[in-house]
Amino acid sequence: MMNMLTLIAVASGGAIGATLRLLINGAVNRSFIHPLPLGTLAVNFLGSFIIGMLFAYFHLNTSLSPHLKTFMITGILGALTTYSTFAIESFFLLESGDYAHAFINMALNLFGTILLAGIGYVLILNLTK
Repeated sequence: MMNMLTLIAVASGGAIGATLRLLINGAVNRSFIHPLPLGTLAVNFLGSFIIGMLFAYFHLNTSLSPHLKTFMITGILGALTTYSTFAIESFFLLESGDYAHAFINMALNLFGTILLAGIGYVLILNLTK
């Protein structure tokens, strides 16, 4: 059952994550002009790497508050990363006929985020040995 602390954890983490997403996405897109939506890719890569690290840390530190975990995972990372933006940007690339960039974007988001989540997880587990 969800309680008020869980709602506050998600809402406050979401505000932080959404703000970070706006700032990171904007900075990357201003710095790297490219047909690929690199800002979305950057936040998805970053969020995937961090979620891997956090899950490893949580695995090693089982006494952490569930509200802290919810704040960080569902709140911050849930708002930082964005599957819906990735989906519409990929659609727009396909719709414009830019099939090469569309499929590169889809492959990078799919495989890159999984790879980075795994790297983050293994990194933390190996650093704590």
